[in-house]
Amino acid sequence: MFTATWTRSAGTWSADAMKPAHSTWKEVEAFDKEAVCVIPTGSLEQHGAHLPLFTDSLLSSSVAERAEARRPDIVLLYPCVWLGCSAHHMAMAGTATADAETYIRVLTEIIRCATAHGFRKFFVLNGHGGNTEPNGVALRELKREYPNHLLAHCGYFALISQSVLDETLTGPIKGIRHACEAETSMMMYLYPDLVRTDRLRDDGLSMEPPAPAGLNIIQTFDEITAAGSFGYATQASAEKGQKLIEAAVDGVVAALEHLYNGYLMVGQAE
Repeated sequence: MFTATWTRSAGTWSADAMKPAHSTWKEVEAFDKEAVCVIPTGSLEQHGAHLPLFTDSLLSSSVAERAEARRPDIVLLYPCVWLGCSAHHMAMAGTATADAETYIRVLTEIIRCATAHGFRKFFVLNGHGGNTEPNGVALRELKREYPNHLLAHCGYFALISQSVLDETLTGPIKGIRHACEAETSMMMYLYPDLVRTDRLRDDGLSMEPPAPAGLNIIQTFDEITAAGSFGYATQASAEKGQKLIEAAVDGVVAALEHLYNGYLMVGQAE
């Protein structure tokens, strides 16, 4: 098995990672075909008045990079699919979106290409809520096409335990929304220069009367927020962001090891 990455300071290649964006085709060809192909997905969409439009892509890519650095021997790390399904943010300038069909086709073609080169394990690591359902649809369709593939997807934030969230977040929302306490904290930790701290605000509108439990009403962000963010960004801090990122990386590494090592389905059989 050959692995390599570019060492900028030395100007040479060293054997410690496999990223198609940085590698030659010969290096990818020689890589472990049982490796998990990790495909981060994100967006280019508004994130309120205080976070950049590329927030989702930056965060999912950063978590993936850190997880790959922990287990470079079992990961083939793809560049982020940054054009997400973001139509619900189009009222705010700068947002770019793909329709679901286009997004699914792009993700599907990446996996088909990797399949043609001998890989069969894929993990789509998502950073944008609008991609969640299309990711699932894409992988379910691919499973019909490639029944022996191992296909998995989840948001990186979903791999953080609720106990960590409860201990870390101090605002009323003990989870992630949009440019909220959690997301702003992670950006403060990873990309402090991109956070407009003088523009932090708490945002989010509530429905009166409340919708019945379990009812999903499709709304755009200009309908549910005043300035495009949702949550308690004024509660954010870099210290909280570090705890969240470290917990997310731990969760992703555990998921990668599970997918690489494989599993058995056990129980009653006829």
